[in-house]
Amino acid sequence: MYKDNSLIPSEAIRLAALGLLWQGERSYADLAREIRHFVGRIAGPSLELLGPSLELFKIEGIIEAIDPKQPADSQVMRLTPEGHAELRRLMTTRLRGPMGEVNKLIVAFKMHFFGCLTPEDQRQQLDLMIEACDKELGRLGDLRAYQPVAAGNGHLPSWLDLEIDEIGARRAWFEGLKAGIGR
Repeated sequence: MYKDNSLIPSEAIRLAALGLLWQGERSYADLAREIRHFVGRIAGPSLELLGPSLELFKIEGIIEAIDPKQPADSQVMRLTPEGHAELRRLMTTRLRGPMGEVNKLIVAFKMHFFGCLTPEDQRQQLDLMIEACDKELGRLGDLRAYQPVAAGNGHLPSWLDLEIDEIGARRAWFEGLKAGIGR
C-alpha cells in the first residue's frame, strides 16, 4: 500500500482473488484463469500487474483449500475469516490519481465486488472516487486553461476537452450510484 492509503498494483491482484472467492468457492486453476482474464481485458498485459502467487495467499492464511489433499490445480479454494477482513481493507482504500490503467483496474474490481461492502462503506468509497475525479478535473482544467485554442497547440485543447468530458461523465455516474444506495 502507498503512503496515501491507495493500493499498489500487486494489491489489485490480491483484491481480485479475494473478491472472486467472496462471490463463491472456485478451483485453484479457475481462480488463476479468471484473474488473468479480467486483468488482461481491463489493463492489458502488464509486468507491473504480475501479482503474488495464490500460494502466497494460502501461506498468509487469507485463502484456503477445502481439501488440501487434492492436487493443487483441482483444489477448491475459499476465503478465510482473515481473507474477509483483508477484502474489506482492500475495498475501502483510496484511489490514486490520475486514472491510469492500474486505477481503472482497481475501480473495475471495486465495482465488481461492491456488494461485499456495507451501504455506508459503499457511500464512502463513492465519495473517494468522486474526490479523485474532482482532483483530476482540476488538474486537467488547469492545463486546459493554460492551453488556449491556438494554431501552435495542435489538437491538445480538444483532446483535453475530451478527457474532461469523460471524467465528468464518470463523476456523474458515481454520483448517481451513490444517490441510489439504500433506496
